[in-house]
Amino acid sequence: MPGIAAISQQIWDMKYRFKTAGGEPVDKTIEDTWRRVAAAVAAVESRPEDWTSTFYRALEDFRFLPAGRILAGAGTGRAVTLFNCFVMGTIEDSLSGIFTHLREAALTMQQGGGIGYDFSTLRPKGAPVKGVGADASGPLSFMDVWDSMCRTIMSAGARRGAMMATLRCDHPDIEAFIDAKREPGRLRMFNLSVLVTDAFMAAVDADAPWPLVFDGTVYREVRARDLWDRIMQATYAYAEPGVIFIDRINRYNNLSYTETISATNPCGEQPLPPYGACLLGSINLARLVVDPFEPSARLDPEALRALVPVAVRMMDNVVDASRFPLEEQRHEARAKRRIGLGVTGLADALILCGVRYGSDRAVELTEQWLGAVQNEAYRASALLAAEKGAFPLYDRDRFMAAPMVQALAPEVRALIAEHGVRNALLTSIAPTGTISLLADNISSGIEPVFAYTYERSVLLPDGSRRTEEVSDHAYRLFRERFGPDAPLPDSFVDSQSLSPAEHVVMQAAAQRHVDSSISKTINCPEDLPFEAFRDVYRRAYELGCKGCTTYRPNPVTGAVLAVKREEPAVLPDAPGNGAELHPHPLDRPESLPGETYKVRWPDSDHAMYITINDIVEDGRRRPFEVFINSKNMEHYAWTVALTRMISAVFRRGGDVGFVVEELKAVFDPRGGAWMNGRYVPSLLAAIGDVIEKHMKAIGFLAENVVPAGRPAGTAPAGSPFPGIQCPKCGQPGLQRSEGCDFCPACGYSRCG
Repeated sequence: MPGIAAISQQIWDMKYRFKTAGGEPVDKTIEDTWRRVAAAVAAVESRPEDWTSTFYRALEDFRFLPAGRILAGAGTGRAVTLFNCFVMGTIEDSLSGIFTHLREAALTMQQGGGIGYDFSTLRPKGAPVKGVGADASGPLSFMDVWDSMCRTIMSAGARRGAMMATLRCDHPDIEAFIDAKREPGRLRMFNLSVLVTDAFMAAVDADAPWPLVFDGTVYREVRARDLWDRIMQATYAYAEPGVIFIDRINRYNNLSYTETISATNPCGEQPLPPYGACLLGSINLARLVVDPFEPSARLDPEALRALVPVAVRMMDNVVDASRFPLEEQRHEARAKRRIGLGVTGLADALILCGVRYGSDRAVELTEQWLGAVQNEAYRASALLAAEKGAFPLYDRDRFMAAPMVQALAPEVRALIAEHGVRNALLTSIAPTGTISLLADNISSGIEPVFAYTYERSVLLPDGSRRTEEVSDHAYRLFRERFGPDAPLPDSFVDSQSLSPAEHVVMQAAAQRHVDSSISKTINCPEDLPFEAFRDVYRRAYELGCKGCTTYRPNPVTGAVLAVKREEPAVLPDAPGNGAELHPHPLDRPESLPGETYKVRWPDSDHAMYITINDIVEDGRRRPFEVFINSKNMEHYAWTVALTRMISAVFRRGGDVGFVVEELKAVFDPRGGAWMNGRYVPSLLAAIGDVIEKHMKAIGFLAENVVPAGRPAGTAPAGSPFPGIQCPKCGQPGLQRSEGCDFCPACGYSRCG
């Protein structure tokens, strides 16, 4: 891959290069990968040889980027699906129906698909269950079952399964759903979104009462504005739940005459009916810019018009080429043949054209470019229908009346009226983090550039490490052309320096030309007042967005900014640094005061009980010993060793606050957990949190002071990616977007 960033080559080798079970590469070069995918997708044509080279040219130079499942699975012969995500069937409100769907979810994730579920069909907690004389446990209890199942299923490509759970804003358990992730470790495999109706938004405006209803029975009423504020406060604090404007989704659905949507795929860009499948691919806009950085810089319209129909044909062929975990999914996909063609590299394309993301000109170009993609995609699908037939559920009159179809260019509507259309829905914008990294680290989807350059540490075969610079595609082109000291023009703007309003207008501009939906995170500054934050969601609704997801860095969400290293402060009359350091460990008295704390770690079936006993010296308490007990014997040896070492340190006396610092700095390469709405990088770090809490409770450490060093799992001071460390490569800057973690250094990703 000459001329392509080293990180891109690594991503290809790790995620998309076809290898034997023994690890022997079958794809010798990236061109081999493109040939494999092109041949597999062309195989369903009546004359494959006529299309293989055409498909290859679309893939070449990363101009068209099929989603990762297609790149990794097409042409390998493996029993995996080429569809990224699914919305599962409607859950029947019975024990048999619930566990039938649990089995279907497991089978789908086993083949590599993420899933979405609407749990609004399950009766609320406390509702009577006829025939058994019991009360219902409610939808959240069954979501816990799904969460446990998901943790045990490894998706294809060694990635944990991702799930989306939705609940209607009028379900009686909606408040518990909103607050669910405040509980440590709960539902960590799910993204959560509230299905918000137009009637609810009107009730919020009027500050009207809002009934919570199930199966025609009103359980109670709340103030609509209070419920809205509860959603806003939760997402302000820890970035969930998201909001889906479900009536708008159904109103603008081309298939509203034959389906009702109540859930989305895990990242939200594909609202889908029961058993709907999500097939994704992206046009790389950055590769289509001519005369970059010149006054004449522009997106090549002819290149775009030539590329889109090839991409549509390829994706339509994948519908026939793919395996499906369930027969219901295969039937749904082939009955409607929906695809999700989108774009990536939008921010880089704007930079190459000298346009600032979020500006009026950026909004204008976004509408122009995505409008062209929309019209060309529908044109191509109409011509495919003339050749191969329209999708089976096509109804000319009702389809032509759909708002998105009415917005197409007149000549495109005429083609559809004459021939029908091959694909019921065609456009969507996905989070393209890993495939964008593969394509020479272009900006992702329609997101702004996260950071233009950063350092990553690469482990070499001999065990040593080499530091290399990773730079954004547009930034690297600028430096190669103008030199390392040239000042960056105004078009270089990153996600942290944009206002929430600039994010929203870009999402809204794109949504006007996307018939499905968009995966987009609206970055908000940490110090954004709550009232202004709440207005972001109202503005998204007013501008026509189909959903809204925000990210506001703060200690609750886990993205703690780097802090200056300082000595731990102690109370004026507490031992702390001035405590006596004993030359020999003290003998243990017969009895000691202490406390026992319960810690639940998501990956363990049993809780840990941490007992910390204190000694009293000169009327003051200080930690003396620690014991850790659990029914889980997996950790027995290291917990015994840990307690003996910590207790030995405590018995020496002096300033033992550093123990907290060392424990909280440990991160687990398998990934941490969200506890009390905050990211904890390891079980050891959780134990450190307990010890710190105890030290503050007895007055050994001041209540408002953290021990020396940076917060556990966060980046060192001065890092261009302030935030938590990647559990795979250890580099700082793990990004949180649409409920998924993504590492720009190594390409690691995990949703949920």
